[in-house]
Amino acid sequence: MASKNPFDPALFDENAVSTETKAINGALVELLEKSDDNWDIGVAEARARRDRGEGPFPLVPKSERAITRTIPRPGPGKGGDVELRIIAPENPKGVYLHFHGGGWVFGSADGQDPMLERIADNCGLACVSVEYRLAPEHPYPAGPDDCETAAAWLVANAKAEFGTEVLTVGGESAGAHLAAVTLLRMRDRHDYVDFAGANLVFGAFDLRWTPSARAFGDEPYLILRTHDLHKFDECFIPKGADASDPDISPLFADLKGMPPALFSVGTDDALLDDSLFMHARWAAAGNDAELAIYPGGAHGFVAFPGELAASAVKRMDGFLKQVTE
Repeated sequence: MASKNPFDPALFDENAVSTETKAINGALVELLEKSDDNWDIGVAEARARRDRGEGPFPLVPKSERAITRTIPRPGPGKGGDVELRIIAPENPKGVYLHFHGGGWVFGSADGQDPMLERIADNCGLACVSVEYRLAPEHPYPAGPDDCETAAAWLVANAKAEFGTEVLTVGGESAGAHLAAVTLLRMRDRHDYVDFAGANLVFGAFDLRWTPSARAFGDEPYLILRTHDLHKFDECFIPKGADASDPDISPLFADLKGMPPALFSVGTDDALLDDSLFMHARWAAAGNDAELAIYPGGAHGFVAFPGELAASAVKRMDGFLKQVTE
């Protein structure tokens, strides 16, 4: 017997978008259209401006509770260490392995300390955010390799470091992509399928780009344009690589044995279809999967003010609490 739709089609109706959300999106478009384009000024300059707080968005406060831990990259010729940023409560009941967003090109492990503090305090989880290598200096597979290294280290050391073996994983945008890839690598390369849950927030799961990503366009400039997606591809995927390789586009993977997952996405996001499609395949593979759709939510909306973001944050925290009980 066929089941009902996993979501209410009315969520996609323009009338479902609140006045507050429309105002926030309008303000974002106005702000971004007055800002220099990252690709015009170049990746290095865009990063430097962000670090100085000179981009369109203010610097995110750094946590005084955060500590840094480095772990070695395994294997001959790998060299260097992977840096982990840890924000933990007393007596954590689990660990949240986090990968930041930024199109595999921008962002850092210390760029979302308030969010990680919230998860640590609300959910009782030790948050471990990975400072993975960024493209274009370090294209695929460097970033995913670092994320896999961090996950394997946690599997071996979480009990000694945090007093718990309960592991969860998650991330936003490119970070959600890296979380999915890491889960698959841990299953296939390490025979580990015991993550308690995955919090996958407006992720990119098909790097050939889905219909919504292709059709979104470049105007108005609402956080993530089709042009940005193509530029991120150029930076992250080496020439000649197959973008449909499941290690690059996890939508194409065999998804059996994945943990319970919450997919969150707004309807005004170029990556909308990525979450719709990945949720469907996740569930079809026999895994528990939830899909949370937010009317009018832009890419990155959970970091903005307003009731829409607050409701998404509440549901994500509730999910992480539930899977770690």
